[in-house]
Amino acid sequence: MSRFVTRTVSRVGWRIRPALWVLAWLAGLWSAVAWGWDRDRLTESAAKLSPRTQAAVKAMIQMADRAAAMPEERDRLAAVNGFFNQRVAFRDDIEVWGQVDYWATPLELLDKGAGDCEDYAIAKYMSLLAAGVPQSRLRMVYVRAQFQGRPQAHMVLAYYAQPEAEPLILDNINPEIRPASLRPDLTPVFSFNGEGLWSGVGATTAGNPLVRLSLWRDLLAKAKAEGF
Repeated sequence: MSRFVTRTVSRVGWRIRPALWVLAWLAGLWSAVAWGWDRDRLTESAAKLSPRTQAAVKAMIQMADRAAAMPEERDRLAAVNGFFNQRVAFRDDIEVWGQVDYWATPLELLDKGAGDCEDYAIAKYMSLLAAGVPQSRLRMVYVRAQFQGRPQAHMVLAYYAQPEAEPLILDNINPEIRPASLRPDLTPVFSFNGEGLWSGVGATTAGNPLVRLSLWRDLLAKAKAEGF
């Protein structure tokens, strides 16, 4: 069984159960925008920033429209994954935002043209929702990643064709979409979407899940205001 086939947090222990209440509230916040974006509001939000950002957002919307017309979800994954990996440069939050940990909306990501692993995963997640991929099949996953022989906290997007299936991994470091079993450099810690929170394996080294979910809550509020 893949290490990415995970169990719900509620089975792990009572100390983590409060996170499920947080997720229930977050899911309500997300429900208004789960099935697509407000194109007019999103275009207006981009126009307030710069012509370059407006063009980038237009390209994102067109890409998601093309992806939505693809009958195979694997092709949708490839379209979205390639769009952000090719258009966005990897930069740490401290360099882009002057903060140690900042979660950018897709609009902010395209405006800056740069972001970190969390920003890539979030943008791909929201774009795939807009392209018609069910939320239940997508999870943002905090992992321990081996970079040059050293473990680092990292985030990827996982796609589960079925709840217990081995997921496909969308990553900004390795642009090829691969099954989790072909990514031995990644060890899942915990994952989430607008519907739930799941545990991975091993000790949490990517930070407190509740702290991360607070960032997720704040990001959803920003994204909703922008038109997502």
